[in-house]
Amino acid sequence: MPLLAASAEMPVPGSAEPLLIGGRPVQGDGAEITVTNPADGSPIGTVHASSPAQVSEAVAAARRALADSGWAGLQPHQRARVLGRAADEVERQVDHLAELQMLENGKTRTESRAQALSAAGILRYYAAVCECSEEQVPPSRGAYFNMTVYEPHGVVAALTPWNSPLTMGAQKLGPALAAGNAVVLKAAETTTFVTLALARCLVDAGLPEGLVSVVTGGVETAVALTGDPGVDLISFTGGTEAGQSIARKAADRLLPLILELGGKSPHIVFADADLKAAAKAVASGIFGGTGQSCVAGSRLFVEGSVAEEFTALLVAEAEAMRVGPPSDPQSTLGPIASFAHRERVEGYVAKGLAEGGHIITGGRRPEGASYDAGAYYLPTIIGGVSNRATVAQEEIFGPVLCLMRFEDEAGLIADANDSAFGLAAGIWTADYRRAWRVARALEAGTVWINTYKQLSIAAPFGGFKLSGSGREKGLQGMRSYQQAKSLYWGL
Repeated sequence: MPLLAASAEMPVPGSAEPLLIGGRPVQGDGAEITVTNPADGSPIGTVHASSPAQVSEAVAAARRALADSGWAGLQPHQRARVLGRAADEVERQVDHLAELQMLENGKTRTESRAQALSAAGILRYYAAVCECSEEQVPPSRGAYFNMTVYEPHGVVAALTPWNSPLTMGAQKLGPALAAGNAVVLKAAETTTFVTLALARCLVDAGLPEGLVSVVTGGVETAVALTGDPGVDLISFTGGTEAGQSIARKAADRLLPLILELGGKSPHIVFADADLKAAAKAVASGIFGGTGQSCVAGSRLFVEGSVAEEFTALLVAEAEAMRVGPPSDPQSTLGPIASFAHRERVEGYVAKGLAEGGHIITGGRRPEGASYDAGAYYLPTIIGGVSNRATVAQEEIFGPVLCLMRFEDEAGLIADANDSAFGLAAGIWTADYRRAWRVARALEAGTVWINTYKQLSIAAPFGGFKLSGSGREKGLQGMRSYQQAKSLYWGL
């Protein structure tokens, strides 16, 4: 039984899983990739990477599908109908999709199921946006009638990360297809199966053949896809260095880009905050999903007068989080997504200690036979480091929090903005004037006030500085996959 099939029973690893190229299952021509369960190190299955020739064929198939299907020329409500059926199909397969994600990247079953439902919601939202979006009639400045229309770019190269393949996949497929494009989706090597299953839901919902393809592999596949002359727009979510490399190469063709990159988000607690609520939010903001989130609040700034009290509350929250198998409903945190990534996280913790930091809690692998086979790591808080330390400046992408104190608002804002990144931030205070003042001063695309990690598909999302360019989500998220055209009728 292939992994793509919706079934309550997971298959025993066997033959390599086929890719989806031109709307049809095709075996990859590249190197074999064994996908490993980070919870216990067991193999889930194998897939072959896409060769550069197969990537080129996927792009060519997308161009043919656009021409043959008339997708871009359909009335918006007709495209919306397909996306709505795809949302229904995702909901029908929600448990299967959640199981695949849990097996591949170690997110708990509870979180994975929530993300599968969110993927359905994203597709349904863009069905509505597609059907209800309006074109514009700007005021004329002469004897003419003026209209602005929006047209698709054509073929979109979409590259998704391994940490949240269901939501990130839907967040690219939904608006790109609603806008009238075709999509070649590159799956992360470690989350190929769930990405393929998500794309298959669109095919099963009646999306014209070839409008969605899924290719897989490492850097070679990414280079082939983003460099293909048949690609009209690139949408990438991932590391900043990879995003910069893509941007440099795209610049030669002036190719439009949507880049959602790294983050090192400041989470700020003022003395007048509800400290217990803030402690819960800070802990879930950095340790939820084992810290593998672009908006993880990984730099904590606490006002000095309450630093000791708040640290005690935060440590209690961190130590109450149960690390365990992601299939166990009692587990708060599963393993880190891969053994190699756990080593990277451990390397950063060692750097933090070498730079004068000390472990407040965590800083090691959990002990016990039940953890030995998996890529587990405890929620970790490092104190005693400055904002200029490596661990406070570079994205760790793991359950590691740097705790720092501040004494005045001006110094806090300077330190919070002293980062190459600007994706998100959090503020906890009872003073709404201060909340407004600080939120407007922070260089971040999203700021949460007395909450954290609340996300809406209806609100634009993106970063400042090296956290990316362009915006996803909301009406603006669909417009990012379209280009404006002005029409004039002489009167």
